[in-house]
Amino acid sequence: MRILGRTTLAVSLIGLVSTNFFNPTPLDAQLVPGTGRVLENVGDDFEDAEWKFVHNWPKSTKDIDEQRRYPMGKTTNGRWYEGQKRGHPDYIQRVPTPAGGLEGSSGALVLRSLYTGIPRMPSYRTQQDDFIANVMYKVGGTIHPSRGPSVVVRVYMPPFEEWEQRSGATFAFRLALDPVYPLPKKKWDDPDTYWPGLLIDFKSKKDSQQGADTAYFRIRANNHGRDYVGPEIQETGWWTLGMSVTADGRVHYYGHPGVEDLGPEDHIVSHYPYGLRAKGFRTFFFNVLSGDDGRTWSTEWIIDDAKVYVAR
Repeated sequence: MRILGRTTLAVSLIGLVSTNFFNPTPLDAQLVPGTGRVLENVGDDFEDAEWKFVHNWPKSTKDIDEQRRYPMGKTTNGRWYEGQKRGHPDYIQRVPTPAGGLEGSSGALVLRSLYTGIPRMPSYRTQQDDFIANVMYKVGGTIHPSRGPSVVVRVYMPPFEEWEQRSGATFAFRLALDPVYPLPKKKWDDPDTYWPGLLIDFKSKKDSQQGADTAYFRIRANNHGRDYVGPEIQETGWWTLGMSVTADGRVHYYGHPGVEDLGPEDHIVSHYPYGLRAKGFRTFFFNVLSGDDGRTWSTEWIIDDAKVYVAR
């Protein structure tokens, strides 16, 4: 059952507010992720039986203690790497594709963490790891929005009873973009890169008035830089998620349960996140989050067929 495109019209309209100063044209109104041709030298289908990630422990935690711990982790196929800011998930392993996945897929990838903060020094607060696609270095620079870049990924969500029983953010699918500044002069605190995305938040039944586990997408971010609650996740199993960037520099968010290709009806919302307009697509990445208590593993997230497309 496809629910997002039909149940979030009111949410989608939020994306049209306060954007007229960029003068988007009707042609830029929507770009379905997966449109055009796939860039074969980036992304991954995880079909190689010899697929391997070299962790190069300990991982970096620059965001917490300014420690960049070289050498960084990376895959032997050169398509993924550890970020300096937060380090990589603790468990990165190719596995047989769970039932219901893409036809013909024999391999997918597990992402999971125990210490999402400083290794073996639990912080007892929510922390996160990054798993970053090597796009910009493989294609020789950023991809201009006029080419209509997009990313599509299949994500397997286990049954709610198998999720880390902590209410809050647990996973994210995000882009890294370079901005064109809406102000005539760059301020000292304007970012060089920004990271819009679809986050998944879990609400444990022990914290819910409904008496049942629930989850929903959180949109990062609206035109004013604020996250907000998006569609509820009414079923687990495989989902197809996508994001695209159009020539006007807007970001478009899509998703539906199942592994079918995305269509216009799967549009969730469109924004200039943080009031910024993209001038370059750098890469995409995933966040794995946990309570970082040194005892409880994060939810086991499985991804497959993560691909980058250009419409032109």
